Amino acid sequence: MKRTSLITAAALIAVASTSVLATASGRDADNRRGPERGAMMFERFDLNKDGQVTREEVTAAAAAHFAEADANNDGQLSAEEMTAAAEAKANEQRAARMANRTADMIKRQDTNGDGQLSLEELTAIGGEDRMERMFDRLDADDDGTITKAELEDMDGKRGGHGRGGERHGRGHN
Repeated sequence: MKRTSLITAAALIAVASTSVLATASGRDADNRRGPERGAMMFERFDLNKDGQVTREEVTAAAAAHFAEADANNDGQLSAEEMTAAAEAKANEQRAARMANRTADMIKRQDTNGDGQLSLEELTAIGGEDRMERMFDRLDADDDGTITKAELEDMDGKRGGHGRGGERHGRGHN
């Protein structure tokens, strides 16, 4: 095997191992699978954006990825460095997903089109105030207050999992 082939193979192994760790700890960007993931990987390796990936591009991308993970620049990846790289990637992906969700929420609820959400826009859903609706659901005895017992009862009916489960309160009995 030529030296270049060995370097390429080593680079691919390094990329694969750090990608596996990143995937295990936080999944790939936007939870993409199959062809979408392949396209995303292609974009990462097509460094000159000419629509083709050469051995040199794979080697360069792998070397850059390795160097980024090699925090102490010793040419070796320790378990701690690999874990840190995977956690950083997972955090980056989580932040990107949160940014997308936030942008979608603004797009859906920004009734005046200013690119921001007022308290009224944030709490309104379908022309109804979301906070009022939530309060009404929790106030099981319709007395205008929520007791600790009502909260515990609601949580118990949901199985302690927050969403779903039985609804009660005004309009939900």
